Amino acid sequence: MEQMDGLDVVGCERCDDLCRSRSRIVNGVGPADADLLFVGEAPGANEDEQGEPFVGRSGDVLDDGLRDAGLDRGDVRITNCVRCRPPDNRDPRTGELANCRDYLETEIDRINPEVVVTLGKVPAEHLLGRDVAVTGEAGDVFDVAIAGQPRRVLVSVHPAATLYDPSQKETFEAALTTAAEFTDAQSGQSRLGEF
Repeated sequence: MEQMDGLDVVGCERCDDLCRSRSRIVNGVGPADADLLFVGEAPGANEDEQGEPFVGRSGDVLDDGLRDAGLDRGDVRITNCVRCRPPDNRDPRTGELANCRDYLETEIDRINPEVVVTLGKVPAEHLLGRDVAVTGEAGDVFDVAIAGQPRRVLVSVHPAATLYDPSQKETFEAALTTAAEFTDAQSGQSRLGEF
């Protein structure tokens, strides 16, 4: 039986390949009222093993970027488009993204963030519903309807991109700085009205 328990997906069996390749469902982490919701594509091996999104090297890059932008991992919510690890760390397939879409939309709706930050091409295209040139659009904010509600989506390169191409570090950091402008984690005051 599949269902959500609060923000967590429990017992989902929608995708045969993903059910076979996962050791667990990897749900989002972070406050249920976070101003910033970061969305990756799918868990990798480290995430599947530890049961938390963005751990390992990509998680370290994300944590460092958040800190440099004046944020703490505990201040933001982090999730993925697909909650189960695809075999061999391949990209999630269109049907898998579609099968998990209502879980992601429910999480976005319940968190009600000031901005959703997409980490990489897959989540950017999934939430914006179009082709995205991530490097060229990183740091840009788009208004889009998600589950019938208006949302702001900020495009960012994936943290791993900075590991493979150090020239992407500045692009990644600039996107996180833009994201941080939507919140003031120290005072809890939103600065959204400035936009």
